[in-house]
Amino acid sequence: MLRLRVGFLLIAMVLSVFAARLLQLQGLDSESYAEMAAAEGAVTVVLPAERGDILDRNGQALAQSVDGLMLVADPQMTRDQAPEIARFLSRQLDLDYFQTLTRLRKPDSRFQYLARQVPAAAVTEALEKADTLGFKGLASRNDPARDYPGGDVAANLVGFLGTPDPRKGTHPLAGFERTFNALLAGQDGSAKYQVSRGNRIPLAESTVVAPVDGRDLHTTIDRDLQWFAQRVLRQTVEDARGDSGLVVVQDTRTGEVLALADHPTFDATRPLQSPKGDLGSRAMSDIYEPGSVEKVLTMASLIDAGLVTPHTKILVPPELHRQDRVIHDWFTHGYLRLTLAGVVAKSSNIGTVLAADKMAARTLGDYLSSFGLGKVTDVGVAGEAAGLLPSGTALTPQTKDRIAFGQSLSVNALQMAAAVNTIANGGVYVAPSLIQGSARARGGQVVGTDETTTHRVVSRRAAHQTMLMMERVVDPEAGVAPGAAVPGYRVAGKTGTAQRVGEDGRYDGTFTVSFAGFAPADDPRLTVYVVVQNPRNGGGGGSVSGPAFSRIMGYALRHYGIPPTGTQPSRLPVEWRPR
Repeated sequence: MLRLRVGFLLIAMVLSVFAARLLQLQGLDSESYAEMAAAEGAVTVVLPAERGDILDRNGQALAQSVDGLMLVADPQMTRDQAPEIARFLSRQLDLDYFQTLTRLRKPDSRFQYLARQVPAAAVTEALEKADTLGFKGLASRNDPARDYPGGDVAANLVGFLGTPDPRKGTHPLAGFERTFNALLAGQDGSAKYQVSRGNRIPLAESTVVAPVDGRDLHTTIDRDLQWFAQRVLRQTVEDARGDSGLVVVQDTRTGEVLALADHPTFDATRPLQSPKGDLGSRAMSDIYEPGSVEKVLTMASLIDAGLVTPHTKILVPPELHRQDRVIHDWFTHGYLRLTLAGVVAKSSNIGTVLAADKMAARTLGDYLSSFGLGKVTDVGVAGEAAGLLPSGTALTPQTKDRIAFGQSLSVNALQMAAAVNTIANGGVYVAPSLIQGSARARGGQVVGTDETTTHRVVSRRAAHQTMLMMERVVDPEAGVAPGAAVPGYRVAGKTGTAQRVGEDGRYDGTFTVSFAGFAPADDPRLTVYVVVQNPRNGGGGGSVSGPAFSRIMGYALRHYGIPPTGTQPSRLPVEWRPR
């Protein structure tokens, strides 16, 4: 009987201890112990948002999200073989050996990211090989990767992403990818769940925050036209042995940029294989003196002010002595009797300066500012340069002389194309755009076709008369650029050859050559501007850039089904005879 009582007493004491412990676990410290238990086997993973595509005007992808995977590891299962696994992954997926080794050995962790946004085929192959080698603790999760199907097509605008951060994912570095990242990126979600021995516990508590996918960015670029412009530009620069080149194609009426090409450029799928200087758009960031293309802006301003007409007679001397220097033409000549149309057709610096003498420097500066010179186009390309348009006390009579024929001021390519497009558009400046609709850029400004503004610069009559003079530039009998003509179409254009400024601020003996124009001349639909920097074949704007203009304009007219107008081109007289 005593033994029985002692036994019951011992049992009661043991049960009391268990009860006390149970009370502590479930009552007093229940939350803290539950948190500890959950934390020990809890894993939080990113649910990646799918990045929006960057599309051309026809919905063709310039940048797109494709099937991709992230590679993850359970350090408790990879720790013992970490050096071997890290060495294998560094060779297989080009991962950093030491960073991977650190993550494979991470203490008190059941989940580590090793790589993000890797093409699915590459991760799948790596996991299959790892399994064959006996490596445990590696797995994959969905993680859309970025692809640039056109390679170098519009890469100068689209930009590229950097190597994804293992935890943060996408890292935009340049172009639209960076400027419009807030629109494209969306918002990653997350999932938190319990694991045991590297596997998810099916019925355990879990928390999921769904991702919000990014939105597509619709551009005004035409991928096919962009591709063609880039190929023609590359051939032109290489044939001329130039340093670089630029092409802009605009819809005359809307200002939409249909193509904006740079050479050299880069392949967006392999950006780091190209020099740093090629990883952007020179058409937007580089400034230069436009040369004689600017003369058409001067002439339109003079006509608009009622100071000249295309028939105005100008006696052009062999050279013109001004305050601080002697002004020459690009060709040697005696006295020439040129009309204003002839000054444009022959691209006479001296004739332009003599015509511009009729206008005050400040007035000319105001006109050029209204044409968009000296200010950014603000189309959403980071790093755009504003150029330089002297004003105030800097606009001396000597400076005004040089500005009249395109020197002592600087522009970027889109600025100059938009200025010439103003003449094509009946004297109305239409702000260029690269984005369809509207989108907020990284700097906070909203850009796009919905934000397009217009203002009148010169009268429709002045623009029309300037167009008629520009037609004579491509006339084989009167002009200097017959190679810019497009068979079957009326073309208005202007050559440009300008001295380039070196690093010391002085002209260095090299040149910028260009051609800008529009077609059909009497019912303009497209404006094209071609620039080549430092051609070494001795050619000028007419012989180097003119033929490239002809090819690109001809292709674009056919591509959009724009028919010839069937009217006769301008026959304005280019010379005058004394009575």
